[in-house]
Amino acid sequence: MKRRTFLKGSALLSTTMLVNPNFAFAKTETNAFGIKDGYRKFTIVNNYKMEAADEDTQLWVPVPLTSKYQELVNITFNGNYKKAEIVTNDYDAKVLYVLWAKGKEARELNITFDVMTHQKSIDLSLAKNDMSYGDSEKTFLEATAHIPVNNKLKSFTKDIIKDAKTPLDKAQAIYDWTVTTMYRDNSVIGCGVGDANKALEEKIYGGKCTDISSVFVCLLRNANIPAREVFGIRAGKSKIAKACGKADEKGFAKITGGQHCRAEFFVSGLGWVPADPADVTKVRLAEKLTNEDQKVKDAKKFMFGSWEMNWVAFNYARDFVLNPKPTQYPINMLGYPYAEVGEDAQDYYNAKGFAYSYTSQERV
Repeated sequence: MKRRTFLKGSALLSTTMLVNPNFAFAKTETNAFGIKDGYRKFTIVNNYKMEAADEDTQLWVPVPLTSKYQELVNITFNGNYKKAEIVTNDYDAKVLYVLWAKGKEARELNITFDVMTHQKSIDLSLAKNDMSYGDSEKTFLEATAHIPVNNKLKSFTKDIIKDAKTPLDKAQAIYDWTVTTMYRDNSVIGCGVGDANKALEEKIYGGKCTDISSVFVCLLRNANIPAREVFGIRAGKSKIAKACGKADEKGFAKITGGQHCRAEFFVSGLGWVPADPADVTKVRLAEKLTNEDQKVKDAKKFMFGSWEMNWVAFNYARDFVLNPKPTQYPINMLGYPYAEVGEDAQDYYNAKGFAYSYTSQERV
């Protein structure tokens, strides 16, 4: 049995906000759901027990990122693997890479993430009318295999933003169009493929969270506003709706299959601004509402400039090659664990067949 422990510095939870300047609280904003600025801590356990194989088995598990809205406090892992290490991929996406040699033993792995999330709202009044960007932001203006940038889409986006002048006003117009036009389609597997090119070219406006977020991101990039999808997993109870996250009275939740894709866009004076058009459509469908119902209007307002932080983010990587390089590449996204047995990729949407599970415990 091998065991590896990785600590994010030596800061304890009680002192993290004192030593990390990114965790300074924003001013409390009024919203219809009673969601207050503050922090929440979750312990997420990810277990694997995959069948023995006469070929090597490789596994890439997305690791929670550290940002202004989230701190990875601690990660521990153990199992009967040959090798396990945290590696960095394109887009600064961190994964736990695990290798098992061929053999007759089932592959076992247990991972524990301790994550503190920071609830805050962006003060949109601080936005500046400046569309000059640094190199790190320019990365998220570029086209990828699933996020096209071209003259046809630029023209389409111009029709959406109409007379909007500032970057924030343009982003608001694109968000309004996305929330109003797109809809959640529960027949789509998992989080969806997120093929914005196909969705916009063929006017396929139904989908799941990655599909909706990717169209939003695509339109923003075609308006010359840096934007990116953020892949993660729901970790706890929501104050907005059960459809946006639930847990028992002690804060425990089985979250296998709870992956959820959100989005961010960049505006000078604000930095990266959170948005979640997909969850507006999810609330609307789950509660059988329309765009004119007050709850949908409230959700739409809250989710432009805010995320409810009952969710843990992994990365914002799209159309990239994992490290170490797998047999099949590039990978579309990494919200789910990815594994290969020999040259065969496993179906990460089938958690039971893949043999992995996630649980979450919220800490008071």
